[in-house]
Amino acid sequence: MSLQNASITVTHFIIGGFDAVVRPEAVGVVILIIYLIAVFVNTLNIFCITFDRRLHKPMYLLVCNLGVVDIIYTSSATPTMIGVLLAGVNTISYVQCLIQMFIFHLGAVMERFALAFMALDRLIATICPFQYHSYLTNARVVVLTYILWVVACGFVALTPAVILRLPHCSSRLKYAFCDYAAVIRTTCVDPNYYLNITAVILFFILFFTFIFISLSYCGILFFVKLSSNNDKKKMGSTLLSHLICVTCHYCPAFVIIVLTRIGVVLSLEERQGLVIWTILGSSVVNPFVYCLRTKAIKNKIFKIFRKIDV
Repeated sequence: MSLQNASITVTHFIIGGFDAVVRPEAVGVVILIIYLIAVFVNTLNIFCITFDRRLHKPMYLLVCNLGVVDIIYTSSATPTMIGVLLAGVNTISYVQCLIQMFIFHLGAVMERFALAFMALDRLIATICPFQYHSYLTNARVVVLTYILWVVACGFVALTPAVILRLPHCSSRLKYAFCDYAAVIRTTCVDPNYYLNITAVILFFILFFTFIFISLSYCGILFFVKLSSNNDKKKMGSTLLSHLICVTCHYCPAFVIIVLTRIGVVLSLEERQGLVIWTILGSSVVNPFVYCLRTKAIKNKIFKIFRKIDV
């Protein structure tokens, strides 16, 4: 039977990723709380940096960009999961699904680009402290950030472009939301070829950014050894903040890759759990790290709440 004869017209997808969850309401409430906290704290960080001219510096602009990325990343899929778990709305239109897929993968790619850019910022600040503000001006940071967004959109645009060309034989998604792997498995073709194409691109981005961040750490640690004790403490604190954010984002992805390579087959629920943690974990940890560990942002937030109390 040809693909055209076997295919169906899909107007909506059925999300079946949570069918095996024993207590969907409890899981939904937990995800909802984490999501609201992530959006609130990221928005607060962005607000503080945007409306305080003293924070209009390269490092804080990068923190602001990371906050925007986190909001987009977590908002791409989390509302759908909450709707399925708490409201029982387990359908999504075809167009909305493709949009969600694009935004989700855009958030994932930009999260890695943002963390890599922040590592470069700290490397320049460590190696060239006196030339730092001449090398990385606010204008250059904005332009480079804009370029990264355009490049990320170019990479991610491949996913809906591939899906639109293929016929569908099923309207049921086995995953918790619309990502490329979930949608490609509903088509009438062998998914392995199309999964391998995007896997090469996404893994290249994953490993390239991780290697770049690791090399930046090596450069920073080398120069930290040559610095005074006061500089070591300051650099170490900055490096630790970034390291926490990097760990939260990259660890789940590398766990999936390592377990797959050594032959451990993850269940659908286990794989989904790691993916959900990648989305929610980094989005809620990042703003707290930079809110609590960055003195300027922390002081600004305390001033806001003092005014509210008065």
